[in-house]
Amino acid sequence: MQLSQENRSYTLTTRLYTLTCATDRPYMYLDDADGNRLADLFVMSSVNPAHGRDDTVRNSSWQAEERPDEVVLSIQADSSYWKSKSYRFRCWEDGFQYEIEVEGQGDLYEVNYFGGYYSALPRWGSGFFWSGHRFEKGFNPEPTTDENYYFLPGGGSAIDISGVPLPGKAGWFFTPPPYCFGLKTPTGWMSMGIEAEAGQNRYTDYWYRGQQSGFCLLLSYEGHTSVKGRYLLPAVSVDFGQDEYDVLRQHVQTLQRRGYVQSAPARQKPEWWYEPIFSGWGAQCYLSAARGEPAPKYAQQSLYEGFIQTLTGHNIAPGIIVIDDKWQACYGTNEADPDKWPDMKGFVKAQHDAGRKVLLWLKAWDPEGVPLSECIVNAGGLPLAFDPTNPAFERRLREQVQRMLCPDGYDADGFKIDFTARIPTGPHIHTYGDVWGLELMKLYLKIIYEEAKRAKPDALIMAHTPHPYLADVVDMIRLNDINTGKDVNNAMQHRARVARIACPNAIIDTDNWPITNRDAWRKYVRLQPELGVPSLYYASHIDTTQEPLDEDDYQLIRDAWARHRRRG
Repeated sequence: MQLSQENRSYTLTTRLYTLTCATDRPYMYLDDADGNRLADLFVMSSVNPAHGRDDTVRNSSWQAEERPDEVVLSIQADSSYWKSKSYRFRCWEDGFQYEIEVEGQGDLYEVNYFGGYYSALPRWGSGFFWSGHRFEKGFNPEPTTDENYYFLPGGGSAIDISGVPLPGKAGWFFTPPPYCFGLKTPTGWMSMGIEAEAGQNRYTDYWYRGQQSGFCLLLSYEGHTSVKGRYLLPAVSVDFGQDEYDVLRQHVQTLQRRGYVQSAPARQKPEWWYEPIFSGWGAQCYLSAARGEPAPKYAQQSLYEGFIQTLTGHNIAPGIIVIDDKWQACYGTNEADPDKWPDMKGFVKAQHDAGRKVLLWLKAWDPEGVPLSECIVNAGGLPLAFDPTNPAFERRLREQVQRMLCPDGYDADGFKIDFTARIPTGPHIHTYGDVWGLELMKLYLKIIYEEAKRAKPDALIMAHTPHPYLADVVDMIRLNDINTGKDVNNAMQHRARVARIACPNAIIDTDNWPITNRDAWRKYVRLQPELGVPSLYYASHIDTTQEPLDEDDYQLIRDAWARHRRRG
């Protein structure tokens, strides 16, 4: 790295990029190694409280500090709301980090990185300022219903922790992926990813917002983080690479290298974790389509015994059985419905005797059957979710895990955790404890993970949460539901690639539902062993088209599973 100064301006040059501090406007110029302008980064970002907006009213001159392993370029500012603000670019040879620190009191609502209100230089007017860019396209790793991972730099894109199949909320397949956008430049790719110390991942959604040649980033706090004194916000880290997946990988490795995330231990994994999976949900959905009643009704012991008998009759030998939605009497209590499952423990024992393991499907966040006092509620008192920050509910959840996994309970072998996208988000929502955003997701998964390992050290925990901050509380990443009518193989290859980058020590469950038709299903069955553990959701028919599986289909499953098992 080489730092130079001319008048009041500093220029830092590395082998990959150059940063130049503008002195006549509130910008930092970012150029590539060949001197091509990549972005005019607006420095005086707004840190908006829940009540009001942050306008930068005055700023100092740039300062530079050369340290043994980094160069820090910093500038101070006065705010219409905060007592003071500090902006710093921490620079290394291969990338840099942009961080903001505020001083004062207030509840954070959102942070506009590289954009914000500014009135300190009347020469340039006042109002909201944007960063300039020369990006060719953007990349968002989060799968959505349209399976399009690219966006126009003049448009917008979001990485969110929640979602439902409704307009504008279709990113519920991964909750969340890494909070990192890739940006194509004329000479390669760069990333802009969020980095935070453990305990400070209190945000929900991360947005790229563009217009013509301008852009900014937005991190949503929703009023759930109180600042009292000095507060260091999550940084935006910029890395450079050859392609979109390369810069995503570098972002994750940077998080690991700086100690912001803890990777799952690279311990020896039980062999049974790699066994092919049969999940009964697709078979339930076929019965629903054929008989006209809701699919959760068909999570019944007698039907599952029939599904398994059908498979074994065709020499299909899953190593793991997932009892899917809704085996419980109530989602929030996780006790077997006696009308559907008169002998859950007996069913599990029968699978163990046959050499199979059993995972129980859990519906995250659903408060059904949970006392109101143990729920997260909105401003009107409506329960939105159970509350893992509440000690009473934490005890309840830990007791449930023990009952489901211990030999004197159901003796199951782990969990398939679903509906994590229903995590509460939004303002004016009340929790017992002071935890929000990604930290709330981590807390919920950690409670289950800790208690499951206490009950059974080899318990398998599966979720569709491929964020590196969550890597130490899941064993298996599920690729989640398939978007019918899309290129299934291409979509699932993308998801598997993101999951491997985000959680490199996790096993991948390839999922298998829903599917456009039998032909698309056949193509995906052939691909599954290349991506991870094969997963089968059907016993006799495809639910969407009611096409029956024939002997060629069962042979296809046998061949794919044998190929997977040979891989070992």
